[in-house]
Amino acid sequence: MSSAGRHGNGVRSDCRIRFDADASGVQIDIQSKVKSLYGRQIEEQIRDDLKRMGLQKARITIEDAGALPFALSARLETAVRRAGVTVKSPACPEQRIQPEASPKQRLRRSRLYLPGNLPHLLINAALHEADGVILDLEDSVSAGEKDAARVMVRNALLAVDFADCERMVRINQLPMGLEDLEWVIPYGAQLILLPKCQHADQVRQVVEKIDALDPGYPVWIMPVIETTLGCFHALDIATASDRVASLTLGLQDYLADLGVPQTPEGRESLWAKSQVVNAARAAGLGASDAVYTDVSDADGLRQYALQARQLGYEGMGCIHPRQIKTVHEVFRPSRDEIDRAQAALRAYDQGVAQGTGVTAVDSKMVDAPIVKSAQKIVDLAVKLGLLDADWRTRDNRSRT
Repeated sequence: MSSAGRHGNGVRSDCRIRFDADASGVQIDIQSKVKSLYGRQIEEQIRDDLKRMGLQKARITIEDAGALPFALSARLETAVRRAGVTVKSPACPEQRIQPEASPKQRLRRSRLYLPGNLPHLLINAALHEADGVILDLEDSVSAGEKDAARVMVRNALLAVDFADCERMVRINQLPMGLEDLEWVIPYGAQLILLPKCQHADQVRQVVEKIDALDPGYPVWIMPVIETTLGCFHALDIATASDRVASLTLGLQDYLADLGVPQTPEGRESLWAKSQVVNAARAAGLGASDAVYTDVSDADGLRQYALQARQLGYEGMGCIHPRQIKTVHEVFRPSRDEIDRAQAALRAYDQGVAQGTGVTAVDSKMVDAPIVKSAQKIVDLAVKLGLLDADWRTRDNRSRT
């Protein structure tokens, strides 16, 4: 007999399924508080899933804690696979979301990490309005649950509505991560986080595997640089493929590699952060900082995010939904920044009309580099809906 899933005190939106292939026909025992309401529906789904997997004999025990159909199917398939039974076809739910490409240069202020094996965290992830959700197959999943997480993440990609969030998946370190791709690329992943990336060749291996799986649209890659060696190769990694959309830093692994503790000032990681963000900028890409690990320290999070923005990062990871609001506040331009950027661009336009490339606003010089910075602020304000795209002709103020 094999089993998969979770049940007990505190477990919700999940189930534990026990599977025994030594049975005559299909026998299903359902233990659930909602059996009177949904028992028949659950049994019909289990029978359909067994047929899909090519099984005619099975003894199934379900300890249900409110699992939705995609989670129920994932636990059943995992239990069957753990019994060493060959699955004819996977127990996939019907696909609700048609996969499509996410814009390469889209907003990536926040990305929320979600353990791939915990369905209750996946169901309502979109409500937190992060720019991206990361269905994690790596560090947040124990070694003994990697198989279950692959099935759960595949089914979540098919069945869970993540709304406007970019659908990211953090695979495992290569070579295991190459096998992970088979479970997520055909099912709607839009961006792959490649952990422990140290060489450009690792990016090319992932690109080759994605192309072989032929998702039908570009899937972007965000290499996670987490070692001193990776930092030295950051520019090679950023330019390894046009599928690389952004770079990020894995701070805790980097500090472990360096052999030093993290300090509030962050002096020990300043070189690495600068190396990663400058490599990304040199390649024409965005960069996203690491996570801030103390969920209860709101002031520390704000200071960490402010430092990241000052270094040139466009966003950072979040390990709890409560961090998202602060991160978005920090990584959006203030009203004063937008107003000053608009003034600089207007002054520059006027200067160009008068045949000069240099002008001034409030006694401060406005030349090409100032214009470039101002344009980035205005472009971000437009993306965030803080400014109309035709602001030059409407003479409006920012809406922050």
